[in-house]
Amino acid sequence: MKRFALLACSALFRAGCMPIINDRRPDAPPRSPANANMLDGRFENQAFHRYVVAILAKWWTGYRILPALILLLAGLAGCTVGPDFVAPSQPRETNYAMGQAATVSTEASGDTTQQIYLGGVLDADWWARLRSQELDRTVTLALSRNRTLEVARANLSKASEGVKVARAGLFPQLDATGGLARQKYGASFLGPQAATFPTFSAYTAGVGVSYDLDVFGRTRRSIELAAADKDVQQEALRAVQLDIASDTVLEALQIASTRAQIDVVNSVIASDRRTLGLVQAREAAGASSDQDVTTAQSQMDRDRTLLPALHQQLNMAQDALATLVGSAPADWSAPDFSLAGMSLPQDVPLVVPSELVRSRPDIRAAEAQLHAANAAVGIATADLYPRISLSADVAEQGLLGGPAGAAWSLVGGITAPIFHGGALSAQRRAAQDAYQAAFAQYQQTVLTAFRQISDTLHALQNGADAVTAQQHALSSATKALGLNREGYTAGNSTILQVLDAQRLQQLAELSLVQARTERFLQTVNLFVAAGGGLKVGREAE
Repeated sequence: MKRFALLACSALFRAGCMPIINDRRPDAPPRSPANANMLDGRFENQAFHRYVVAILAKWWTGYRILPALILLLAGLAGCTVGPDFVAPSQPRETNYAMGQAATVSTEASGDTTQQIYLGGVLDADWWARLRSQELDRTVTLALSRNRTLEVARANLSKASEGVKVARAGLFPQLDATGGLARQKYGASFLGPQAATFPTFSAYTAGVGVSYDLDVFGRTRRSIELAAADKDVQQEALRAVQLDIASDTVLEALQIASTRAQIDVVNSVIASDRRTLGLVQAREAAGASSDQDVTTAQSQMDRDRTLLPALHQQLNMAQDALATLVGSAPADWSAPDFSLAGMSLPQDVPLVVPSELVRSRPDIRAAEAQLHAANAAVGIATADLYPRISLSADVAEQGLLGGPAGAAWSLVGGITAPIFHGGALSAQRRAAQDAYQAAFAQYQQTVLTAFRQISDTLHALQNGADAVTAQQHALSSATKALGLNREGYTAGNSTILQVLDAQRLQQLAELSLVQARTERFLQTVNLFVAAGGGLKVGREAE
């Protein structure tokens, strides 16, 4: 018996202190001898290592087995196999685009000049920079009533309860036990004489306690995994909040832009009426033909066909906004947003590249998923080693209407894997592969974030140039239309020249509205791509 106990504890010692698999990640920094842990095949405290060896030596020579076993298990109880998570290093880039300066200026003729500067702090209510009280109220309403937020909050609450479930594994489990039986023994129990035993009724009632010693840290790795899953859901909630705020602002801008385009088309139709009146007056004077009147009428009718599509676009944006604020389109009416009622932000702060990984919820979620994958490797590693449990029962047992007495039991058990057809090792390798996949996904998420900001910075610069170009185009088209109308009145231009100039002015006006709207949209996209003002430091975490 003594020899069996020694062999079992020796196996525990070797399993905990000399694992056959190295758990270090390829990108982990090298460990110094003073920072060694059980993954390297030795204890952090070499003195404690020698102390355990001395205990085994005394045990072998005949000292008490139970105290030695308790001391050994107490030493191993602090062992958590598997790799400890290390967050990926922050990006080393200093800017988002090739040749980008610390401050980028986007100038547009006749429009707001924007200054984009690195290192600024974006407020959590970033939409307030557009200076629209109606927009502020709408975003606040969406963040308080949107149903998608309820889904994200429920998922976070579920993950929080999962952490509590995992932590329960650190404590003993106490259960009430009881039973009632009526029984008759046969000859197979205690020999042939047992068949003469009378039928009897018996009962038992008591409590039972069970406890997993978690020698190799499987429970602690499960807690770590559950906590990482909770972090994933926390970042998912933040991402949903950011998406709802940005979608609300974008739909409001869509409403404002569409209304502005409708105003432009109505203005064009009014101009068509003036042109038609001019042609009809010349026809009455005998200076124009019916063909000129028909051509002018046809142009006005064609321009009117632009309105239904714009009204449909406006109605869809209004319905989408109603859904975002958690209402049916029939129960809520969107405000009459206008581009004139919003201000394009002049000063636009932008987080530095090294802090982008802390400010975007999708990157933080990817890091939490990486942490969860790391914990899963630890769980799979712990499954390679023995599991030790203790259980105790105290109960009263007796016969119904007869004598009764106390009964108890104290049991210690160990389950050590010997042969599972290679399943446990394959499970661990699969967990390592899942970690590598999560790490690659994290890197891709960071690269995508950098690309989005770079694209948005280019779009803001090009958008400012587009506004300037459209301003010049509109000025030229307006001047050309006036000259052609004067020439037509004097008989020096044809009606086709007037209508063509009018068409160019219409296109220039619509394009200018769209270009100005695009600057608003890209500014919002930059706020969202930078994390929407989310700032969480490592110390706060």
